[in-house]
Amino acid sequence: MPRSDTHDHAHDHSHGHDHDHVPQVNADSEKRVRWAMILTGSFMLAEVIGGWLSGSLALLADAGHMLSDSVSLALAWFAFRLGAKAPDKHRTYGYQRFQVLAAFVNGLTLLAIGVGIVIAAIQRLHSPVEVMAGPMLVIAVLGLVINLVVFAILHRGDRDNLNLHGALLHVMGDLLGSVAAIVASLIIMMTGWNAADPILSVLAAVLILRGAWKILRRSGHTLLEGTPEGIEAHDIRRELEALDGIESLHDLHLWGLTPQDPLLSLHLVVHDDVDHEQVLRRASALLRERFGITHATLQVESESCLTGGDCETAASRL
Repeated sequence: MPRSDTHDHAHDHSHGHDHDHVPQVNADSEKRVRWAMILTGSFMLAEVIGGWLSGSLALLADAGHMLSDSVSLALAWFAFRLGAKAPDKHRTYGYQRFQVLAAFVNGLTLLAIGVGIVIAAIQRLHSPVEVMAGPMLVIAVLGLVINLVVFAILHRGDRDNLNLHGALLHVMGDLLGSVAAIVASLIIMMTGWNAADPILSVLAAVLILRGAWKILRRSGHTLLEGTPEGIEAHDIRRELEALDGIESLHDLHLWGLTPQDPLLSLHLVVHDDVDHEQVLRRASALLRERFGITHATLQVESESCLTGGDCETAASRL
């Protein structure tokens, strides 16, 4: 029989989701970031010394990038550790969003590094400096080996995780910097053309800037409560309104703690003669199976806009 009250408020309990929002932080990703941090930080000092002795901007740029990477990887690792903490009275969703914030900060540092390399390269082109190609080549090759190992460690992890993806982009920038330094040293050894060093640094910087824009766009979208990738609000509306007993819906909000953890809240307007509990079960099952939304807050109403507001206008925008 239909419920006698005018509206119900319910969460989707049928799937066993932990509603105190304890995040499922990937321990494997945390371990991979930790090893990447140790290897990158250990080799960074060698590149600083090698770049200073050889006079290579490409090596110094790569060393500066590795220094930033060490800090960024440490931030990413800390984000994984913090994300595992349970919610408290001040943060009822827990600390999982810190991973997205760490990714955004990493994107900003990538942007700053790329711009800094371009500026330094332009200055170097106007005021050429003699480069010792031999030591530069040795350090660059060692750096390439380290970066390949770190890249392999991170690449085998969860590439959908925004925090891990940000760390991976940093390491890719390091790898490109090492390749640029190797090519520049070979050109200088064979031709004596020292301008190859800053020119190839700029090419690596362009790729770094491209990666920075991608990670800033994704993390910024999540921080601004944007809809998770691969889920469209109008698709949710269409399929829910097609369920038996649902007349309409409004106040639909779709966001995510992280790109992998979508959240939804909405109001369902149902016919007077339907069982509200059955409607909730069918709607929750559809959201879980069709859209992968395992945490939804659904309010059932017997008439539209019981909570007030311009519901029709808001609904037409989705």
